[in-house]
Amino acid sequence: MYPLTIAPIQLQSVLEDPLLAVGLVILVLALVTVWQMVEIVDAYNRGALTVFGEYRKLLEPGLNIVPPFVSRIYTFDMRTQTLDVPSQEAITRDNSPVTADAVVYIRVMNAKRAFLEVDDYQRAVSNLAQTTLRAVIGDMELDDTLSRREMINERIRQELDEPTDEWGIRVESVEVREVTPSQGVKGAMEEQTSAERRRRAMILEAQGERRSAVEKAEGDKQSNIIRAQGEKQSQILESQGDAISTVLRARSAESMGERAVIDKGMETLAEIGQGESSTFLLPQELSSLVGRYGKHLSGSDVKADGAELESLEFDEETRELIGLDDIADIIGEIDEQAEMDVEAMEQEAQAIKEGEDVASTPGAGSDDLSGLSEPEDRTEMEHDSESS
Repeated sequence: MYPLTIAPIQLQSVLEDPLLAVGLVILVLALVTVWQMVEIVDAYNRGALTVFGEYRKLLEPGLNIVPPFVSRIYTFDMRTQTLDVPSQEAITRDNSPVTADAVVYIRVMNAKRAFLEVDDYQRAVSNLAQTTLRAVIGDMELDDTLSRREMINERIRQELDEPTDEWGIRVESVEVREVTPSQGVKGAMEEQTSAERRRRAMILEAQGERRSAVEKAEGDKQSNIIRAQGEKQSQILESQGDAISTVLRARSAESMGERAVIDKGMETLAEIGQGESSTFLLPQELSSLVGRYGKHLSGSDVKADGAELESLEFDEETRELIGLDDIADIIGEIDEQAEMDVEAMEQEAQAIKEGEDVASTPGAGSDDLSGLSEPEDRTEMEHDSESS
């Protein structure tokens, strides 16, 4: 209670003293003046200073001294600002109603021009963006407005650049957020999309079936080709086998017949050699067979007087016909059998030669054997044992 009683007493004493009251008023006025003279601007702002309504300068960030009581400060945010463009109804070039909205990103590049050239730059840019959005969408077809957003953004930005440059504003980017057709157009588009998807599904299914049929036909074709080639090779091998078998059987029969004739001839010669006559008649076939048998014994044709007996080897045409050169395994087996036959024939021939040496006469044995190996055609041989 005591301080409350003292304060009114002191204030009343101050008011009663004129000098003290004037000093108090001057102090308050000085404080207010200093407060009016000091202006602090933030780092991301710029301030437009007017004195008596006249533009003076831009205030930089930090502490600024301005004329008191007659100055006004208009601050501008120098950072990138976002402006929402309200939804706009527009009609496309193909008479389809749509609704679109966008976002515009701007920045104040010249605070003086933004202060002097336009009343409210944010509202001005927003209104300009709305009209430009409607104009750009009205100049495009519905499909383009739904699929070519980047082109719409670029066209709106280009349309906003020229007028906003005069205001000291730069449009950094424009983004169309949504383009919505009317309900009727949306339903028609959904039906069209469904029909298109059904069509693509049918096309893909048909292509799959066609490809499957082609692959199956190609597989059957390859299978038939491989089967036909296999049958062809089988028939060729079977034919070659039959030909080789036939030739070998014929050759074996011929060899067995020649050997039988030669054996019989040798027995006859032995009987003739035991007789008293010195004249021998040999058939032409026997001399030829003896020459061939000599080839089997020696492995080469028997030569006499520079002439060669006819070889029993196959000629090129016969070998190509029966396919001996193409069947190495069969040839190997045939060669092994032939070697075994030659060895047996050599043993048998050696036994025959030993029998001839015993049965032949001393004077006529060598001449008679030499006459057997001659290939010349003759039906009679005469030999005079006495003159030899």
